[in-house]
Amino acid sequence: MRAVYAESINPDNPLAGLVVGERPEPQVAEGWTTVRVMASALNHHDLWSLRGVGLPAERLPMILGCDAAGIDEDGNEVVVHAVVGDAAAGDGDETLDPKRSLLSERHQGTLADLVTVPRRNLVPKPEGMTFTDAACLPTAWLTAYRMLTTRGRLQAGGSVLVQGAGGGVATAAVVLAQALGARVYATSRDAAKRENAAGLGATVLTPGERLPERVDVVIETVGEATFDHSVKSTRPGGRIVVSGSTSGHLATVDLRRIFFLQQEIVGSTMGSRDELAALLELMAARKIAPVVDTVFDFADARGAFERMAAGAGFGKIVLDHQA
Repeated sequence: MRAVYAESINPDNPLAGLVVGERPEPQVAEGWTTVRVMASALNHHDLWSLRGVGLPAERLPMILGCDAAGIDEDGNEVVVHAVVGDAAAGDGDETLDPKRSLLSERHQGTLADLVTVPRRNLVPKPEGMTFTDAACLPTAWLTAYRMLTTRGRLQAGGSVLVQGAGGGVATAAVVLAQALGARVYATSRDAAKRENAAGLGATVLTPGERLPERVDVVIETVGEATFDHSVKSTRPGGRIVVSGSTSGHLATVDLRRIFFLQQEIVGSTMGSRDELAALLELMAARKIAPVVDTVFDFADARGAFERMAAGAGFGKIVLDHQA
């Protein structure tokens, strides 16, 4: 079958180990099932894998990809939940299972004609939602949804600051926060990405710029470069929800502000199957389409990776497996 996979690890030149070629069809373990992938989406997780982060050389070759939508063995249109974990081990939340992983870490990923997953990891695709749109949701959009709701506890009429607009999670957070009834502010170093975020309805600012108000929730994926601004922009009792640190993970924090204003710094990773189902329901009910940067034919997967690695896009980069 066709597949996009990591053949080797190269921390300095991740695309050197990327192969678009053929791999054997997957063997199906007990309790697992097969999905014929109609569309998949790229994430920066794929580039980190090619650098060897979370993917040691002894697991190679590894098919990349966390996101997919397709057709299951019974002919149902489904979305694949990328977290492989035991909900019972996480007190009902598989993202809290200490042994959890994502597809393409220990198990072959979604950038292929076929992917195998636990049966529980299939979520019905809403009628009328395209495979392209559905494939965008299981990683970046689900991460943003959990950050805003479960972890951020955002209420209708609240306010949100999204740091680093333009990234997959940040772009999703701008759209979803408004769908949940919030006022949204967004920052970016890039003028074009600020313009794009404004087009999605956010009030845009340059990094470090003072907000008109202190917000209830900050969506923080940038890390070291923006964290002090995030803390200073959060109201008393507000929450800074962290799911990434693209600029560095050793942020300096003034703990006096944290305890005096009773702010919360909250970690968040991916989302549960139930949260993915809730996200799909929200998207369908509100007729929200994910922000798609470019759709590439599967044969041009390398071009898709090159665009992601260059940081040129705004929104999700998708592979069309039917092309």
